Amino acid sequence: MYTIKRAAELTGVAVTTLRAWESRYGIVSPNRTESGYRLYDDTALRTIALMSSLVQQGWSPRQAADETQRRMEVSTGVPSPFSSEHSSTFTSSSHELNQLDSSDPDDSEFIDAVARIDTDRVSQMLDDHFSRGSFEVVVDDWLMPTLERVGQAWAAGELSVAAEHAASYAVGRRLAAAYEAAANRDDGPRVLVGLPPDVRHELGLLGFAVAARRAGLSTAYVGADLPASDWKDALGAHNAVCAVLSVPRREDLANLTSVVSVIRDAHPRLTVAVGGRYQDQAPRFCRRLGHLIGPAARDLADQLRLDAGLTRGQTTSPS
Repeated sequence: MYTIKRAAELTGVAVTTLRAWESRYGIVSPNRTESGYRLYDDTALRTIALMSSLVQQGWSPRQAADETQRRMEVSTGVPSPFSSEHSSTFTSSSHELNQLDSSDPDDSEFIDAVARIDTDRVSQMLDDHFSRGSFEVVVDDWLMPTLERVGQAWAAGELSVAAEHAASYAVGRRLAAAYEAAANRDDGPRVLVGLPPDVRHELGLLGFAVAARRAGLSTAYVGADLPASDWKDALGAHNAVCAVLSVPRREDLANLTSVVSVIRDAHPRLTVAVGGRYQDQAPRFCRRLGHLIGPAARDLADQLRLDAGLTRGQTTSPS
């Protein structure tokens, strides 16, 4: 049996990623010591190594998890106890995020840097993590769960408002740089990305906007707190085929619904996609994006190309 640190060393998969894969996709179910520490057997290590290989080949984490479970079932003849639990959705709930261990040294160091308002160290850690893997994997497997813990620490009174704001600014600046660095495909389906009026929690949505550009969509990011009437005008100005919004808090649902209603009246054939924690309570005709930006961006790009009769590499204008 192997500790999580040893399992990470043997498989080359970071400890935080191992925990995220277990919580979100259920690919392994390690034993626990009496004190609660994870212990992995040889089968678990083979499972992790297989999923890691698939991710490195370009599979999304959700797809890689499903394929890993399928291959392991074939090789062992034993169905995975997690298959039915995780196969219906690739989203991660707030409950699952709360269950992720907060004892990882790297996460603790990040939160300590946030508490000290050490923005240089926060920026260094962001750069370090984004150098380790693809943008989408780092955001889904490390950044968003870590920001969840920052929010929990702030709610518990362990972080000041100033510290939380400084961290949000540092992360937002890093995501904005990634957005500008991503090539915007003028020939891809045109998408407008932003938030309803009075909604300002935009880090997750900005991360999605980066992933959307990287997936080949022609995106215009209009940011937070956009009035409903401006949504209607901006969609027309951008000649968009899709609007992407987010509903991070329950109290944001009313404003989201009002914007969606305006969009629907002005552009009845336009796709409206919604992310965020309370996306399942959005109007029924909205497309739910889930909570992982990588799969969400790729799935939306594929669907919009399909709707337009395109395949990857084709343009939206006649040749």
